[in-house]
Amino acid sequence: MVELDKEELRTTLADVIDVAPAEIGDSTDFLDDLGVDSLLLLELVVVLEKRYRVKFSEQEMRTARTFRDAYALLGSKLVVSG
Repeated sequence: MVELDKEELRTTLADVIDVAPAEIGDSTDFLDDLGVDSLLLLELVVVLEKRYRVKFSEQEMRTARTFRDAYALLGSKLVVSG
């Protein structure tokens, strides 16, 4: 089972979005605060699915708007699949 490290996830997301990890706070909204568009969101999903060996539904992708949301969603996927 892959363990979910919060700072590692923050760094991974920051690399894909091309921002400094410090710019992604727990309540940072990917769309409103960082300007993530639908293509970049899809890239984020693909990276996370490959890295953590999980799958996200379209509905889950739409509801995980903040780092906190993404961390909680990914954590729940790892518990279910682990």
